[in-house]
Amino acid sequence: MAAMPPLAVYAQRLGDDALILGQRLGEWCGHAPALEVDLSLANVALDLVGQATHFLGVAGAIENKGRDADALAFHRDVMDFSNCLLVEQPNGDFAKTIARQFLYSHYHELLLAGIAASKDERFSAIAAKAVKEVTYHCKLARDWVVRLGDGTEDSRARMIAGLDWMWRFADELFVMDDVDTEAIKAGVGVDKSALRVAWDARIDAVLADATLARPVARRGVTGGRAGRHSEHLGHLLSEMQFLQRAYPGATW
Repeated sequence: MAAMPPLAVYAQRLGDDALILGQRLGEWCGHAPALEVDLSLANVALDLVGQATHFLGVAGAIENKGRDADALAFHRDVMDFSNCLLVEQPNGDFAKTIARQFLYSHYHELLLAGIAASKDERFSAIAAKAVKEVTYHCKLARDWVVRLGDGTEDSRARMIAGLDWMWRFADELFVMDDVDTEAIKAGVGVDKSALRVAWDARIDAVLADATLARPVARRGVTGGRAGRHSEHLGHLLSEMQFLQRAYPGATW
């Protein structure tokens, strides 16, 4: 199939990030530390899957090749996904999951706030609704970072370890490429590199409240936007896409 138009790729990236993180959070269902947490993570997962459905639907419409959101979610292979590497990282323990959510949600809120001002109503309408949901995601993650970081010796150590693991994937969130540039020209995209200052300020403020030091800087790991993923995404997709692979064409 011919390459997708840049604006379709932009929408697909937004959808892929939300879809993969939603799937990851869904893995906690029935396994979270407490019922309240179980429900919170499930609600965040549902928000993200809903956002993914809308953005992937826009991607399919712009591509105009007959692929809807379901086709893009369930009938692509690993290298065809364009999500950032951060969202595909395994859940690990609860602190590691919170670290991933904390870093991503604050970026996600800033990004969606920019897209909500888009000239393209397809993007702006989705982002305007989604940013309200992600504001809650940020608060949930922030509260748990503070609670765990300024809690027991064990919770503090786990929070530090979770942030240290996820930190290497944060740089990719702000990397710009030709797709981003074309989306900006179309009046849709956001200069992600310009979000870094606000993101850093948010992250540092929460870490200070949690009495945690900023993780040591290290060389960032990138490649997800170009389809170069970790082995973890393949395992995730094998579960997520199982029914469509086993029963092609099946519908609810």
